[in-house]
Amino acid sequence: MNGPLLELNQVTKVFRIGGMLSRKRIKAIDNVSLSITSEKPIILSVVGESGCGKSTLAKMILRIHTPEMGTIRLNGRDYADRKGFDSMQFRKAVQPIFQNPYESFSPRKTVDTYLYNTALRLKIAPNREAARQLIDDTLRDVGMSLAVVQGKYPTQFSGGELQRVSIARALLTKPKLIIADEPVAAIDASMKMNIVNLFRELKEKYHVSFLYITHDLSTAYYVSDLIATLYRGSLIEYGPAKDIMDKPAHPYTELLMNAVPRVGDKWAVDVAMPDMEEKEYALTCCKFAPRCPYATEECRQSCPDVVSLPGERKVLCYHPLVKPEGATT
Repeated sequence: MNGPLLELNQVTKVFRIGGMLSRKRIKAIDNVSLSITSEKPIILSVVGESGCGKSTLAKMILRIHTPEMGTIRLNGRDYADRKGFDSMQFRKAVQPIFQNPYESFSPRKTVDTYLYNTALRLKIAPNREAARQLIDDTLRDVGMSLAVVQGKYPTQFSGGELQRVSIARALLTKPKLIIADEPVAAIDASMKMNIVNLFRELKEKYHVSFLYITHDLSTAYYVSDLIATLYRGSLIEYGPAKDIMDKPAHPYTELLMNAVPRVGDKWAVDVAMPDMEEKEYALTCCKFAPRCPYATEECRQSCPDVVSLPGERKVLCYHPLVKPEGATT
């Protein structure tokens, strides 16, 4: 298969808030471009503080939200091509894993019901007996089994166990892409690394790529091949995980790296920037300029272009902390 598995090109998503007489527009995603290769499976982590647009980006890829501008393509097929859209094929190719596994399963249904429904309704297995074998094999790949799961309700599992069942359910379709939206946020710290380790193993075994949405930078560092940093809806840094996290090029990424030293830790209150001022989304200059210790008048007057850095890295900054390609001083 030629071309990228997933391609976002200058994607923008606008939300309108407030009453009819005072409706305001917020660009939750602002001109974002990124791609995931089809040549080999990768884990791309999208990181940033709460409200930066991570989940909105995930929902657009899952076709829950439609972008106002830009294009999204899966296997070269444009999302805007309504006539060519096949709902069943899309659900087989792209699967979600959500933050809280207890919200993914009804407390009134046994967990195995969901697994059988996925296998049979999406025609992954021709009959219940074939589905049974497929489900058991897949559960074993995530450290569970049908014997352990059969007939039990969600409340009979720990958060980590139930999240493993969610992962198995996603794997039943042999997807090409899994969107994992904060999948370890509701799990005990002792289990976080088990889950992200599992992603690394499954990536190779199932030849599946992951879009890992997280604000747990320590797990992102450990599991990712690539990292994309979002700030106020803008993609401000993108590239190989180790390069970005060992030597960030954008001042905001540098701030995040300094704030999260251990697995499971999140940003401190002063770093989380809880005052989500609407005007910051509407800035036509660098959105981080009002908070940046390195900002100049140029940063406050206009938005920088994307700068290419060594090692296929990119940064949206006038004064990157890593020298651009071709720089001699």
